[in-house]
Amino acid sequence: MTRIIEFLIALGIVAGLFVIIGVCLPGERHITESIETNRKMTIVYDTVNSLRRFKDWNPLVLRDPAVDLKLSGPASGVGATLDFSSKDLGNGSWKITESEENKRVVIAIEDPTKGHDKVSTFTLEPTGKGGRNVKITQDYSVKYGFDLFGRYAGLYVSRQIGDDIKMGLSRMANMLATVPNVDYRTAEAPLTDLAIVEVPAEDLLLVNAGNVDRGQDTITKSIKDNQEWIKRVMEANGLEAAGPFRIITTDFGAEKYAFDIAQPVKKKGAEGAGAEELSVKIDGGAPVKYVRVAPHRSAHAAYTGHMAGLDIARNALRAWAVTNGSEVVDRPYESWNGGLDKSFTQDGTYDIYWAVK
Repeated sequence: MTRIIEFLIALGIVAGLFVIIGVCLPGERHITESIETNRKMTIVYDTVNSLRRFKDWNPLVLRDPAVDLKLSGPASGVGATLDFSSKDLGNGSWKITESEENKRVVIAIEDPTKGHDKVSTFTLEPTGKGGRNVKITQDYSVKYGFDLFGRYAGLYVSRQIGDDIKMGLSRMANMLATVPNVDYRTAEAPLTDLAIVEVPAEDLLLVNAGNVDRGQDTITKSIKDNQEWIKRVMEANGLEAAGPFRIITTDFGAEKYAFDIAQPVKKKGAEGAGAEELSVKIDGGAPVKYVRVAPHRSAHAAYTGHMAGLDIARNALRAWAVTNGSEVVDRPYESWNGGLDKSFTQDGTYDIYWAVK
């Protein structure tokens, strides 16, 4: 009987100490980590203001590669939501609740860990010489109230959540380093009508122009000469243009330009293009190929300016697409809407496309 009483007294002392220490522990925790990147502010802000690339930087997917992620709400900004479901990690969500362009994004977090009112805030600050770099600071806060078990769990927040934040920021910086460093919202690359579009099936006559000198005369001559080959094949097969010619870029180098010339075509008098595959015969000496392009999704932008600016414009379109969670594939191309001569002036007009998965 004495031993039982002693045991109960000891248990009471332990319980009392547990309560006293728990009450003295902080009722909330706050963690801050930072990292720096040399990507443009637009790219960094659009990355944290959307959850479309969450899987590419957040450690959650490393702890459970089979985690199920589901996006809902707007594509970016307030209301954008990512729900996750995992057999190992449980269920939860990340939801953007506040957003201030190029400055701050606040995300509310729900997960099975102890605590409530969990909030992660990304603060963006220009830094480095001339403000060319961006300092990304991620804050995490959680409240426990009078949940004593939660307060004790808070002792390990720096190791658990803090380590995840460090890893996540490091992975984000590495991910951002793969994005072309072009600001697609400034005069650096004056793009309009940025969107992911559905491109229907098309029929193309195509010529490989090779690798020509990067000069107006050589590029113009190559395009005109190869357009003549395409014109002959069109006439021989009863075809007509189904839109402006396009240039498909293989490599835009410092001195050389490797590209293909392509002309969308259709049967003469046909109301629409791409409805069915064409039967095209090409003489053995003609360097022309007939290509049937299947329907696909593509990043798209409109651009006005000299064709020399197209390389920056292409990279800007790729930066936008990747930042918004799309992976570009194949080669980019532009429809030269204003014709050949106009494209070598500041009045050239183009539709730029880059296929995405």
